[in-house]
Amino acid sequence: MTITTPLILIALLAIVVIFGIVWGMKLRRDRGTAARMVAASRDAAEQGASPAGAVPARSVTDEALADESPAAEPPIANEPIAAAAPLDATPASIAADVPASPAAPAAEASADLTRLKGLGPRLAATLAELGYSRIDQIAALGPDEAAALDARLGTFKGRMARDRWIEQAKLLSAGDTAAYEAAFGKLGG
Repeated sequence: MTITTPLILIALLAIVVIFGIVWGMKLRRDRGTAARMVAASRDAAEQGASPAGAVPARSVTDEALADESPAAEPPIANEPIAAAAPLDATPASIAADVPASPAAPAAEASADLTRLKGLGPRLAATLAELGYSRIDQIAALGPDEAAALDARLGTFKGRMARDRWIEQAKLLSAGDTAAYEAAFGKLGG
């Protein structure tokens, strides 16, 4: 009886150790899966897409950026105000006199920014909120202005230098497509 008791204790200890090893391997695998999911969600968020089942999160810096962004002033037209349409005007003639929506040029300008590699729709919207909606505005940034803008990009901080937006913007605003494609690859859309 005295020899069997230590053998039973050793067997129990071996079972506990094996269980601990198996449990640790499961936790490590789960941690790796979670890390891949977080990386995929982060990449999708930077590109403006939402992976299946992901809930978009707002950080404190995003809310602070929303509070800091200056209020957009309505554009001031340099054209004189048109005379009122005659009372017997048809709806088609009235519609022809209505100017295009101001949202249409803003959407085109925002889409213009997405021509820069590393700058997706979500980031273009953030830049538009900060007052930058055209490639030539990015091309005209000096080092101090670029640093100040980069500091206000929140979760996108550092992307301007890493993706070389100013260099890309200078080539695109100059119309040098060949030099752009040589340095940054094929120009999309």
